Amino acid sequence: MVFNFRGAIESARGCKKRSGKKAGPGLAGKGSCALLPLLLFALGFYPRFASAQELDPAALLKPPTDTWPTYNGDYSGKRFSTLDQINAGNINSLTLAWAFPTHSTTIKSTPLEVNGTLYFSVPDNVWAVDARFGRRIWHYERKSEGDHIGHRGLAMYKNWLYFTTPDAHLICLDARDGTVRWDIELADPKLEYFSTMAPLVVRDHVIVGVSGDVTDIPGFLESLDPETGKIQWRWKTEPEPGQPGSETWPKNSDAILHGGGMTWMTGTYDPSLNLLFWGTGNPNPVLAGEGRPGDNLYTCSIVALNPDTGKLVWYFQPSPHDVHDWDAVETPVLFNAEFKGQQRKLLAQASRNGFFFVLDRTNGEHLITSQFIDQTWANGIDHRGRPIARPEATPTPDGALVEPGSDGSTNWMAPSFDPQTELFYVNCRRLFSIYYNTAEGKPEGWGGRDRNLWANSTLRALDYRTGKVVWNHEIGDGESIAGILTTAGHLLFSADNSGNLLALDPATGKTLWHLNAGGKLNASPMTYELDGRQYVILAVEDVLYAFALPASLPSR
Repeated sequence: MVFNFRGAIESARGCKKRSGKKAGPGLAGKGSCALLPLLLFALGFYPRFASAQELDPAALLKPPTDTWPTYNGDYSGKRFSTLDQINAGNINSLTLAWAFPTHSTTIKSTPLEVNGTLYFSVPDNVWAVDARFGRRIWHYERKSEGDHIGHRGLAMYKNWLYFTTPDAHLICLDARDGTVRWDIELADPKLEYFSTMAPLVVRDHVIVGVSGDVTDIPGFLESLDPETGKIQWRWKTEPEPGQPGSETWPKNSDAILHGGGMTWMTGTYDPSLNLLFWGTGNPNPVLAGEGRPGDNLYTCSIVALNPDTGKLVWYFQPSPHDVHDWDAVETPVLFNAEFKGQQRKLLAQASRNGFFFVLDRTNGEHLITSQFIDQTWANGIDHRGRPIARPEATPTPDGALVEPGSDGSTNWMAPSFDPQTELFYVNCRRLFSIYYNTAEGKPEGWGGRDRNLWANSTLRALDYRTGKVVWNHEIGDGESIAGILTTAGHLLFSADNSGNLLALDPATGKTLWHLNAGGKLNASPMTYELDGRQYVILAVEDVLYAFALPASLPSR
């Protein structure tokens, strides 16, 4: 029997949209699509509903394979799964298990999976879906003003879900039925704060940050009580006058607008060190740096914080005094490995500025700085491992042609580290921008504009010991925002820019499986195992797809 995958996509996209805001379990399925008869026949039945069960925060320390309980699957950010039922030997038998259309905007979040239920989001919307059969359990929807550029996902603590909103709120939902438990404002949306990140739960802390690109608003990261939503601590990315780091901003900062350092993305955590690792965004004004001389800490930085106090332990700055909008918010990936004959606790980041950094995460010591793609803005590395900017790459009234462009050599899409191959994987792009400083002589202004010229994307594997590119897999014209997942089945899942879902050999980059899904993957794949069956979840535009091996196929 031949399964028409494209027909399934069109069938899913063509289903009528149902209404209903916080539908409880008794309304399960009313908003999902009547899936294809073939799928119904194969599955045989649907449960009436699936009730959420409590997530023990201790399980986050070593998540079992039947869960994906955090944005990155676990605290490390490696996006590597120990599941191997789907593997290089049987990948060509992969088939569609179910499809869930949201009839909404593009899905950019990574679902959580806990106790047989998937939880995922787009701005101002959250769904709970049965993870075995793709049937809706409930849907929460609200309306807000703000920036709806995308949403990365949720966090979970016990029976509670946490998500941020385009008007900079943090909302707590009951995971069993989607009802609102509490709703608090993180920052004033009138100042043009918003939030897109998936929070991170560490013991009894919900760690959350903010987004925004207005000149004079500062970024911050804060910890909230998961039961009450009360603030436990707040760490500001711009030091107060007199604090360490404040000397890297102008002394008369009250007279000059400056801000930035937004904490756009989800960080990582090392329980053995009890340290949070987070990336911060660019300083403001973005392209006009003459009004803010200095390194402008702690913008464009990787920081290590104590999760119980919010105190800064160490920092490393990939882009000092950034004037190109190169946020350093990309995932700080944690792994333990050998480096120059010693076992080290490492942190690696492929940063938006085109450089790959490896640090000792116990103290922030710099170990490796290497280009992972072409760049024209730096002509060396300083003694602290930071790229040294070329003066001619600074934005000017006539424009400066620079690679990478303002969208960066990579961006928010998830990288991966595979401990089997010991390679770091990143989706990156070749992109130029012409950077204009339209505020020369007026340093209080926004500072300019940029114009992207062209882009093509590539997926690269990096040797963490040297930073060298081991293999390269071209994925087409345009800017890819597909994330990456690696598994113990010797597979790497991602997508190209022609609508193909991909499974590659993580050792060589060779294509082992591909399927044209009729649209782009704009999120990061994830995987889990239920009832002895492994599922791989990929979101294509506004539809969530689950793939698995046929039930009768041996896994090995």
